[in-house]
Amino acid sequence: MTILGLDIGGANIKAADETGRAVSRPFAIWRQPEQLKDQIASILDIFPQTQRLALTMTAELADCFSTKSEGVRFIIDAVETSINVSLSRRAVVPHSSEQQRRSNLTIWTTGGCFVNPDEARESPMRVAAANWHALATWSMKFAPSGCGVLIDIGTTTTDIIPFKDGKPVPLGLTDVSRLQSGELSYSGVSRTPICAVAHSVPFQNGYCSLAAEVFATTLDVHLLLGDIAENVQDLDTANGKPATMQAAHDRIVRMLCCDRDEVSFEQAVQIARFLADVQRQRLAGSLERVLNRLSSPCTTIIVSGSGSFLARQLIQENRKTKDAIVISLAEQFSPGIAEAACAYAVAQLAAAS
Repeated sequence: MTILGLDIGGANIKAADETGRAVSRPFAIWRQPEQLKDQIASILDIFPQTQRLALTMTAELADCFSTKSEGVRFIIDAVETSINVSLSRRAVVPHSSEQQRRSNLTIWTTGGCFVNPDEARESPMRVAAANWHALATWSMKFAPSGCGVLIDIGTTTTDIIPFKDGKPVPLGLTDVSRLQSGELSYSGVSRTPICAVAHSVPFQNGYCSLAAEVFATTLDVHLLLGDIAENVQDLDTANGKPATMQAAHDRIVRMLCCDRDEVSFEQAVQIARFLADVQRQRLAGSLERVLNRLSSPCTTIIVSGSGSFLARQLIQENRKTKDAIVISLAEQFSPGIAEAACAYAVAQLAAAS
């Protein structure tokens, strides 16, 4: 039986099966939530051998939903509909409705177990924003003893999860408690607006305040610095133009209410370097808070996500982590698995359950 892990976020859908195949696809659920089922169905078409689906999510926080509970139930409904459509296309004889929900779909909880769709609907907060917990639980296979942290940096957020002797030991389980503890930071390598990173940047003989507009995001910072490769087909940018260095130059200087005729490419790179430093310093503060709660020195660090390069920078710059063993999921498996790590983790957990 092939098991597919599905991680539905507010801005991306990620899928991976236990064999290591992975897909990451941008999808802004708040814009067209009614299209979620079609997006999932198209992903299932990529994995035609799927017989069981393991789900985790964060998209319930999207503001197209009045409450997280509403979001959880909407997402589960969409996934079930997609499963039924996929089974019909493959001429698989479905079970009864109740049996099908129980056998074909399971959902991870922050309690460290799977529940069926009916149980998730009855207690939606158990499955809300549980993807980090799935990743932390599965990745403990790499750190059966000692203390350490999992650093997962994605397009939108950063998770810093402490663990001890093969078990996650987070201070918080909900988004708000994790934000308070430093274990969750809404800072990623692509979607974070520049105005959320810094209020001003060095320019000419002083500092220039930044516009409080989404003219540019951290994607532009890391494009200009060469940390993220150019992709002319990626139009999921602040202005809908390609993810290239030239377009990133245009977007970054808009933050100063300027254009390329007023701010050179070299100046834009210097601005990007400053912004990257500020972002890294802020995340370093969160890392330090989590490290200070460990009961013994940090010996192992697990790194995943599309922002793994930033995680490595944080590790090298912190005296408590620079000598730790670093386990990169991109190196252990593939960059695709590292990016879709939560989906891969929940698939592995389901396979073992």
